Parts: sequence; C-alpha cells; structure tokens
Amino acid sequence: MSAGRVEDVHPIVVEHKSHFNKPRHVKYWLRCLKTYLPQQYQSTDSNRTMLAFFTLAALDLLDSLKPNTTPEEREQYIDWVYLCQHPDGGFRGFPGSDLGEHRNEENKVWDPANVAGTYFAFCMLAILEDDFGRVNKKACLTWLRRVQRPDGSFGETVGEEGKVEGGMDPRFGYMAMGIRWFLRGRATGDVMGVPDVDADKLVECVRISQTYDGGISEAPFHEAHGGFTYCALAALSFAGHLPKPGENSSAGLSDVNHTIAWLVSRQTATLEEEDLLDTYGDETDTIATCHDAHSFVAMKGFRDTKNGKDSFDDRPTSNYHLQWVGFNGRCNKIADTCYSWWVGASLSLLDKVSLASPDPNRHYLLDKTQHIVGGFGKVAGNPPDLYHSFLGLAALSVMGLEKELKPIDATVCISTDACTHLAKLPWRVENLG
Repeated sequence: MSAGRVEDVHPIVVEHKSHFNKPRHVKYWLRCLKTYLPQQYQSTDSNRTMLAFFTLAALDLLDSLKPNTTPEEREQYIDWVYLCQHPDGGFRGFPGSDLGEHRNEENKVWDPANVAGTYFAFCMLAILEDDFGRVNKKACLTWLRRVQRPDGSFGETVGEEGKVEGGMDPRFGYMAMGIRWFLRGRATGDVMGVPDVDADKLVECVRISQTYDGGISEAPFHEAHGGFTYCALAALSFAGHLPKPGENSSAGLSDVNHTIAWLVSRQTATLEEEDLLDTYGDETDTIATCHDAHSFVAMKGFRDTKNGKDSFDDRPTSNYHLQWVGFNGRCNKIADTCYSWWVGASLSLLDKVSLASPDPNRHYLLDKTQHIVGGFGKVAGNPPDLYHSFLGLAALSVMGLEKELKPIDATVCISTDACTHLAKLPWRVENLG
C-alpha cells in the first residue's frame, strides 16, 4: 500500500458499545427515596411532590420499586400523597403549607392547590397502584375549571378574589389536561356532575404558539422550545386533538410536518461548551473532533504531524463525532440530557422516532451524562440531579434504547404498567367505559 495515497486507506470501523449501569441507578434512586436529599434541594421543598414523583417513577421504570420496598412502605407513601390533598379540590405541592385548624378565609390564600402538585400526585398514586378511592374527584374537577383562564390557558393556582396565578405557557396546560384525563379520560360534557373545561380554547392556545420554524413556544411570537413543544403536543394527546402527519391538522397544529422537521433538527453533536469556541478566531474549527480541530492536529507527540493532518483533511467526512449525538432544546444550543426526553417523546407522540438517530443518542446519554454514582447530569461532566436523572431514564425508555427499563407512556410520562393499572380501576371503567 502506498503511504501517500489516501484513497487506498480502509479505516477499521469499531462498533461502539455503551453500558447502562442499572445497579448504580437503582442505588442512586434508593438513596433519594430513603435518605435525606442534599441541602441544595431545600429551595424546592415547596414542590416536594415533584421530587417524590421523579424518585418513584424512576424506580418504577427500573422495575425496582416493589423489590426494594415493602407493602407497608408503599402504603405510607400513598398516605403521604393524600396528606397533600386540598380541601377545596386538587393537591398541594407539599404538606407544609397545610394550615390545618388555623385555616380561615383570610389566610387560606397562602395554602392553594397546585396544578403541578395535583398532576404529580395522580401519577404517584397510579405508580403505587392506589385505587384513587380517597381522591375527592368532584371537587378536583370543579377546581380544575377555576384554574383555566378565559383565553383557554391554564395557570398554576387560584389566588385572591379567584384570580388565576402562574404562567400561561404549555406546562400548565399539559398538566391540567393530564389531571382532566386521569379523572374523566377524553369524555366531554358532564362527568360526576361537573362540566368539562374548554379543551377547544386550549387547543387554540397551542396553535397560535406554533412558530415560523415549526416548534412551539411559551406564547405567540416567542422562540420555539423543546420542552414547551412536548408539553403542547402531550396536552393535545390528552385532549384527543393530536394530529397525525398528513392529516388536516386545523384542530391541533397548523403544520404538523413542519413541527416534525423542527424536532428532528434538534439532534446535535455539539455536546459541550467547548464545542462552540473558535479559539483562534479563524472560523476553521470543527466539531468533527468534539473540540478545536487545531488542538487535534498540532499535538507535538505525533512523529508525523504533517502527514497525519493531511490525511485527516483529505477525508471527505469524519464519522467519529457522530457516535455521540444528543438533543438540544433551541437552535444553536449544546445538547442537554432532558431534551432527549422532551424531543424524543415528542417524536414518539407523532410516531416519528425513526427519523432521529436513536443509537448515537444512547451513546451520548450513557457515555457523556450517565454518572459513575448513578443518575444523569444535565450535560457532560455534571453531577447527577433528580430532574435529569429521571428524564435520562425516560428518554432511553421512550426511544426503545434500553431493554432493562419498562416501557413508558409518552403522553403521561409514567410506565405503561402504571397506566394499565389506572385503566382497570372500577370507578374509571364505570364513568368512562
């Protein structure tokens, strides 16, 4: 073989293997369940139902909840969830705001039911296989109507003089429609003697928030965002208004194929902040080596740096960096563990996961953000946290990338086992058929 002829060189392709360390993930989540969380989580204490949801849902996906807890412990977890139930319907974010016997007309505004807390509570009850017998369903459906604004959007709580408090973005619309689905499915009209929310107006809120590039933003004329796009699509799914590609989507999205194209374009090989730097200011750097190209070809340890650089430059493509490909949430941003769920689940809802590149995403999650102690970090090199650790597992499950995980429902964001349990509950079968 002539050393000077690049076309005669046949590179050896080595199949890359990534390891999902299930025992470490189980250990990480059991530590979160049964010991104190780090003090950094104190600021989220008022949203403790969220932290509890991440923990129980993760152990359920790992099929490790029942093997590592007793029936008595799981009953205690159920009792804790019911401690968060609000007397006026819905659930609090944590039991600490319950004023108990000291509650009165003047101070009750400081103890509101919370849309997110209610949704997480229902998810946990389904995971723990509760029968929802202690849920005040009628009061919850009545309260849910009160947190919808006249324009169709949902807030987070009901404040003074009945004012709806909280953002107007798709997150609350998603969880509100999830609460509706838990208690009434997709039934319209009166259920348990309570009229329905205005689902059509929520659908309109989604439609007008679709951007020029196909994604969905928090409000009209804002930038498209992967998390908001998922929440909007899943809200449509809960409401039975999710259009399928090729359909006339006037009832859901203005252009579903445009949305699919935007979602697929969120996959990126830009995995770290350093990938964005042009340290020489010459615009010749490339992500082909996951860092500045010159730092690869200028290493003095090579005996033949010039020929090595020439060989690299003459290759038409370099697929090395494509072994690790994550997802970002907005244009020109680095990959982030959570967007593997937000974007991957969105594509799953639209039955278009096959348009992405799932295997490189698996390598990214397991090689770059999976942590040695278990869990996942936000980006490469970060320590694990509950939010990203759960969504890392959820992403692997929804894209069918890990056999050791249970299947997950892309709309509800809990295992299909938990959804099956809910569907079989007698009260739900009787009310919804």
